[in-house]
Amino acid sequence: MKIGLLTAGGDCPGLNAVIRGVVLKGDRIYDHEFVGIKDGFRGLVEDIVSPLPRQRVRGLSKVGGTILGTSRVSPITNGGTERVKEVMARHEIDALVTIGGEGTLTVARMFADDGIPVVGVPKTIDNDLSATDRTFGFDTAVSIATESIDRLRTTGEAHGRCMVVEVMGRNVGWIALHAGIASGAHAILIPEVPVSREQVCEWAQQAQDRGRAPVVVVAEGFTFAGDGTQVGSDRTDEFGRKLLGGIGEQITRLVEERTGIETRNTTLGHLQRGGVPSSYDRVLATRFGTAAVDAVSAKKWGTMVALQGIDIVNVNLRDATSALKTVPRDQWDEAAILFG
Repeated sequence: MKIGLLTAGGDCPGLNAVIRGVVLKGDRIYDHEFVGIKDGFRGLVEDIVSPLPRQRVRGLSKVGGTILGTSRVSPITNGGTERVKEVMARHEIDALVTIGGEGTLTVARMFADDGIPVVGVPKTIDNDLSATDRTFGFDTAVSIATESIDRLRTTGEAHGRCMVVEVMGRNVGWIALHAGIASGAHAILIPEVPVSREQVCEWAQQAQDRGRAPVVVVAEGFTFAGDGTQVGSDRTDEFGRKLLGGIGEQITRLVEERTGIETRNTTLGHLQRGGVPSSYDRVLATRFGTAAVDAVSAKKWGTMVALQGIDIVNVNLRDATSALKTVPRDQWDEAAILFG
């Protein structure tokens, strides 16, 4: 069987480990042949396909980024599934393994509905995909954010400043919650739980009154109670969504003006996506890759590999993309006991 691999959407630590897992097991156990599709779905639309032998994937588990490149091009609006079938037929590709987040896997589901043999692999640092307990990339992003907050805390303590740290999280606050808990933040602000301006300032003031340098961790998609407007620029991404960013600076001005505490803001941005994957993500991504080639070999089309407990299972792509996995209120409430 000849299998095409692609990585689409935002980059993420662990993508290369998935590619390595798919190719090495597929070559050794099933004697499959592999081709790499360049720059995500753009490669399917523009016919940018090249051989992907096992020699090319050796040693990739620790390498960040993706050797296949990525993009946010949608094939549905660029030729549709007929164009995809045409390119697959030209290269005699029997099946696809698509590695990506909610948008990528939604397209994969559309492929499956139209008869294209496809298996998905979940990828997102936001950990917001349903039907899987974890996505690879999340552990690395949390580790980077936690280390950054730890470093910022020391300079905050040296100057008696409040430090506001903005992390990724358009619709969900998993990174903010986990990194905030791990670093002992005095306030964690996430999209799922709007909080008043007064409450944010109160938490910062309480921390300073105890002789601490307040640390506020905020997800980029957070909104204040009674507002609901996410902070961002006039620019939009490829899907027409407003580019977010700036809530950290807004909170910085708010705390300083209302409490008098000298306050500084740091936006981590793409640092959370870059660099080498953590050991956990290398293992999880490798397991996803080897399970994906098993699913292809068993012709479990229209499914996604997923982590449930400690086991890798197959779930329907529709179940994986039907709704975002948001932070449950009770998990934020557990953390909120420690705020201020």
